[in-house]
Amino acid sequence: MVVKVFIRREIKEGKSKDVVTLLKKFRLDAMDQAGYVSGETLFNYDDPKKMVVVGMWQSVENWLKWKENPDRQALEDEMNQYLNKPAEYEVYVLGAYSHRK
Repeated sequence: MVVKVFIRREIKEGKSKDVVTLLKKFRLDAMDQAGYVSGETLFNYDDPKKMVVVGMWQSVENWLKWKENPDRQALEDEMNQYLNKPAEYEVYVLGAYSHRK
């Protein structure tokens, strides 16, 4: 079951360049992971310190394996220094409704 993962981040003033550099590392590393389909980065038009990364994965299990990956965790730890608060994650199932058991 294909899923989309929404990662919301709020960037500290003046740290956008640093965040974009790290996002490129996230994306390059994610592309090597089993089940990765695609990703995009969106910045809020009215408030550019707010951003959302949308990742598409073949399964929740693929996403969770990447989320728990120590290399990804290290990037997330580095990213946190540029954020006003920790990232927020939401996972959505693509297509027909399927609830979590």
